[in-house]
Amino acid sequence: MKRNTERTGAEALVESLEKAGVEVLFGYPGGAVLDIFNVVTDAHFPFVLGRHEQGSVHMADGYARSTGKPGVCLVTSGPGAANTVTGLATANIDGVPLIVITGQVSLGLIGTDAFQEADTTGITRAVSKHNFLVRSADEIPETVAQAFYIATHGKPGPVVIDIPKNCQQALTSVQYPERVSLRAYHPESAATPAELNRLAKLINEAERPVIYAGGGVIASGAAKDVANLAHKAGIPVATTLMGLGSFDEHDELSLRLAGMHGTPAANWALNEADLIIALGVRFSDRVTGKISKYAPQAKIVHVDCDPSSIGKNVAVALGIVADVKDVLTTVGSRVKSATHPEWMAKIAKWKRERPLGWKPMHEGVIMPQAVIEAVDKATSGRAVVVTDVGQHQMWSAQYFRHSIPRHFLTSGGMGTMGFGIPAAIGAAIAKPDHKVVAICGDGGAQMTFEEVVVAVEHKLPVTFIVVNNGCLGMVRQWQELFYKKNYSGSILTVRDRPANEHLDQDLACDYLPDFVKLAQAHGAEAYRVIDPAKLDSTIAKAVSSPKTTLVEVIVEPRANVYPMIPAGKPVSEMVFD
Repeated sequence: MKRNTERTGAEALVESLEKAGVEVLFGYPGGAVLDIFNVVTDAHFPFVLGRHEQGSVHMADGYARSTGKPGVCLVTSGPGAANTVTGLATANIDGVPLIVITGQVSLGLIGTDAFQEADTTGITRAVSKHNFLVRSADEIPETVAQAFYIATHGKPGPVVIDIPKNCQQALTSVQYPERVSLRAYHPESAATPAELNRLAKLINEAERPVIYAGGGVIASGAAKDVANLAHKAGIPVATTLMGLGSFDEHDELSLRLAGMHGTPAANWALNEADLIIALGVRFSDRVTGKISKYAPQAKIVHVDCDPSSIGKNVAVALGIVADVKDVLTTVGSRVKSATHPEWMAKIAKWKRERPLGWKPMHEGVIMPQAVIEAVDKATSGRAVVVTDVGQHQMWSAQYFRHSIPRHFLTSGGMGTMGFGIPAAIGAAIAKPDHKVVAICGDGGAQMTFEEVVVAVEHKLPVTFIVVNNGCLGMVRQWQELFYKKNYSGSILTVRDRPANEHLDQDLACDYLPDFVKLAQAHGAEAYRVIDPAKLDSTIAKAVSSPKTTLVEVIVEPRANVYPMIPAGKPVSEMVFD
């Protein structure tokens, strides 16, 4: 990088990214960002070329989720910027800090329908925390600083910086600011002494308390504080999908996942609790079910840094707008030690009577739950598990024992198929000393499979596991249960075998594409497993390989995710099979 006082806007951008602490840049080039790409080669951080803008944003997302640091992505104008929308929406609803930089046609061409012109600020406004349209090279350093501030303060989220081509080429002497001050954005809030005293009083008086931990616990780095409170006050802990890893599931106080496909113990405990301490959660419809019947006996305390989430979906007895870690650190000394023996005995009984479990449907056919258990066993539960979206996502939540924050990465609120493969690559680049395993379905894997070559190029020892049931499994499950088995558009097999027909292993070759050959064509090692007796050894071989590997596992196509609370129904209507 040139260090002259005056430099181009493109050089000022790269310099600003360096000063913001960027460690890696993901993206895809194009005409409107060639000036930036011309100087990126001199940057102090590496550039990772994705194969699609959506995949590049998901890589940055995986990097951000696994580290807590903002992920950064650079793409061109028009279709390049438009292709980031899915990734932006995914990060926005899950509260992931991203900076997405897009090229734009020169200022004088905006509004003329110029080649690859698009209203990027208009397009991305609904799926980003904030966005900027740069209007001069002089704005670039401060805009970058503000973007990083907005992305990481308050509830994290994605910020878009749209930079016209002439602003990249113009000269500027403006330097990166030493501090950021935004007149209209001051998201830091703290709990008042009265709120902390009331929270402590509610905890000390509760007979059936439950801690309900979400992604905000992980974002604030409060996992240890949750454990300290749970152990001191004898409070069981249930988590959201985004909160998995915030509390060790091997702990006897763990209720594990709550919600539509959560454990019976977690859902029943929340339903019968007299106090719910909700930490960094949104009270998603996938957790609450029928709102009018959600936790009818409980006083709800909701702690979140986002004031708009308090009271939005459920009525609360006490809402605290503050950082979760700050609240738990302060309130801990005011909470009395407790054990709640009757409450814990009741929960223990639920765990014994309705544990998570599965049984083979047909001899000689691999059950998908066994795949997740094999991954857990082969990695000693220490892997960074990245999932795509669908049945395999829920089985990964249920049958991998989560114990470490930022080791379970998944698209929660948006449910984005195609997330798994590129997000795993981003996580592997962020954490080269950790084993990263991507668990995908055959549907989602086909959406972003082109990114596998990126892992091969960068010699990443990622293991991609494709749980292949020949259909869009979660769609097929809902069609079976709620649409009279009308499997419209959900069967992916060559001969279009009905999804309720027993899988004949001799017909396994009917599945297209051939994921083994596809992976090999991308330069990865690849294996296929059909025999249950070979599952554990093949998974273990793959995860121990120093190379990029893929394992295609042919599984029972009729397996469903249970337990299940049907959408919009109360906990009392939980279905077990």
